[in-house]
Amino acid sequence: MIIRPIDPIKDANEIADIYAWYVEHSTATFELRAPTSEEMASRLQSIALKYPAFVCEEEGQIAGYCYAHLWKAFAAYSQTLETTIYLRPGTEGKGIGRALMERLIAACRRQGVLSLIACITAENEGSRRFHESLGFRQVSDFKAVGRKFGRDLSVTDYQLML
Repeated sequence: MIIRPIDPIKDANEIADIYAWYVEHSTATFELRAPTSEEMASRLQSIALKYPAFVCEEEGQIAGYCYAHLWKAFAAYSQTLETTIYLRPGTEGKGIGRALMERLIAACRRQGVLSLIACITAENEGSRRFHESLGFRQVSDFKAVGRKFGRDLSVTDYQLML
């Protein structure tokens, strides 16, 4: 397992493929259309210029990725970032997510970030338990704020003070 910084151009295709699975098959993201590789490269470029962003490689393939990005646009929120993490389906339970998030949390601490927010679909018990195991605590519970696959979805925010 190798964890390294995201290369927005080189990694965009594999990251877009991983993310597309979640867009098309899960409620982990509220996006309804998977971004193209070019759109993903653009997203990653703007994020990786300012914030920590990592991939985990296993056997020459990206097994997962994570990054931090602005939580809210106003300048007063600049010390609070939102986290994003996705694993290639089938790689769960190998410690990849934990290794990625621990690297991300450490990088955010070094940058002087005060707080991390994880916005999690309420029904995603696995993600909720995972974030709790990293020290995140639930701070909100928003009912029926999204709609996907014909269902109303709730969101919980988890926060980690650094």
